[in-house]
Amino acid sequence: MKKFKYFLLSAFLILPLSLLNSCKDDGYTHITIAEVTHSIFYAPQYVAINKGFFEEEGLKVDVITTPGADKTMAALLSKEAQIGLMGPEASVYVYQNGQKDYAVNFAQLTQKDGSFVLGRDEIENFDYTMMRGKTVIGGRKGGMPLMILEYILKNAGLEVGEDDPTKEVNVRTDVSFDAMSGVFVAGESDFVTAFEPTASQVVRSGKGHILASLGEDSGVIPYTCYSTLQSYMKNNEEILRKFTRAIQKGIDYVLNETVENIIPYLRKDFTSSDDEELTNVMNNYLGIEAWPNTLRFNQDNFNKLIEIVKMAGQLNEDVVVPYDKLVTNAYIS
Repeated sequence: MKKFKYFLLSAFLILPLSLLNSCKDDGYTHITIAEVTHSIFYAPQYVAINKGFFEEEGLKVDVITTPGADKTMAALLSKEAQIGLMGPEASVYVYQNGQKDYAVNFAQLTQKDGSFVLGRDEIENFDYTMMRGKTVIGGRKGGMPLMILEYILKNAGLEVGEDDPTKEVNVRTDVSFDAMSGVFVAGESDFVTAFEPTASQVVRSGKGHILASLGEDSGVIPYTCYSTLQSYMKNNEEILRKFTRAIQKGIDYVLNETVENIIPYLRKDFTSSDDEELTNVMNNYLGIEAWPNTLRFNQDNFNKLIEIVKMAGQLNEDVVVPYDKLVTNAYIS
């Protein structure tokens, strides 16, 4: 395994900003969530916050953005956050390297990759084989967006190389996650993958076109999940039950209400997006069924994620990843 040393180093570089299960004089239990990126992809979470679903459960939630699963896991390990929102592959890396107080995934927020493939020209009937001989900005090594992209390309029969223009598809991993679309707009590379609202913003700027959804083309996996350390889970089971109830209410609202009714609960956290953009983004994610009906995720879907991680070379083929140790559905009503 290649990732754990970096997690530990990052953890020591982050100073704890909050205490576990901190309570203030307002009578609420305060929780800090470290999210892997700030995106409308996590709309149910922001609906739960802004519609008061957490407060109904006696909780108040602060959200910090820690770009990249490595930094989000570091925030958990350093106790800067009690709950991390990231791809569950991060918990696999930590567990496989022997961390005693490892992270356990206890609720699924998204069930598909939330990124889209953008190209410079509009292409009808786009097919991934059209990337042959091209360069795509793919993301951070070991991150789910990159691994999903490579999974799809390889299943399309393409030879993929990371930062290797001699391969059929050259996938760049040298651009940081938050700079990918900017580098593409500046004229570098033929394609890029981007989450919303960035993808829609690139389209509106006239600098690119959405060609495909990685989530739609890779299928259902536990893409983004909430996780917490074993030590926190052991001592705060009721808090985790309350937390998952609030998130489930957020998902139910997003899946059952009109987009027009959802947007007011997103404006506060996405002030750079106007209502037209918020509507487009929500419709894009609803269109690919990005959010599950339930926070639970089963072993088959987890095993598919592990297959993708192994195909990317981030885990050895003979490694056995224990679902029952890294996933629990015990706090979901």
